[in-house]
Amino acid sequence: MTTDDTFSFIDGEGLDTATAYRLIVGCVVPRPVAWITTVDDTGRVNAAPFSSYNYVATSPPMLAVNIAARAGDGAIKDTARNLRSNGEFVVNVATEATMEAMHGSAQEFPPEVSEAEALGIALLPSRKVKPPRIAASPVQMECRLDQVVTLGRGVNTLFIGEVVAFHLSRDIFDGSRVDSVKMRPIARLGGPYYAALGEIIHRPMLQKPPGGEGSAAKG
Repeated sequence: MTTDDTFSFIDGEGLDTATAYRLIVGCVVPRPVAWITTVDDTGRVNAAPFSSYNYVATSPPMLAVNIAARAGDGAIKDTARNLRSNGEFVVNVATEATMEAMHGSAQEFPPEVSEAEALGIALLPSRKVKPPRIAASPVQMECRLDQVVTLGRGVNTLFIGEVVAFHLSRDIFDGSRVDSVKMRPIARLGGPYYAALGEIIHRPMLQKPPGGEGSAAKG
């Protein structure tokens, strides 16, 4: 029988930022990666990955990403600055095929340097927003900022955006559903680790979700 003696107790109240970060990113796994493109006031393209990200609404479709201030000096990150300035962004899904370029774009480039140019990331024009899409990503979601919410002690800011356009590769989209297995998305773990999907486990849907996702028989 498991007893309380088998657990380490850590009081969550008053934790310093570094300890809290280390614990929360180790516990909340796996996390999808939003590879976000934005543009600054001069039109320079910024590309950066964020793993504190998920969808938060379906009608209309909305995404949320938490962007923390830079560790050390507390400076606002380029993506957050661009979002506050023009309110538009594209979430590109990071995959096994794009992992190296995505990971490379996580380094702290100076504001005057475009990650896309520095790393040779090919781009495509968007239809409804100014920031371009990352060509190698099989899923690109054009978004407009809806809400900005300062969280906790002010280190973290939640940016919530409405998806105003989807671009889906025909390799992973059949006209109705996205094939997650064919997409081969990358997930973030704690520390310097990523993960692929690994084993896929099937269980029947016990509730009817919007759109009947997962309820149709596979041919």
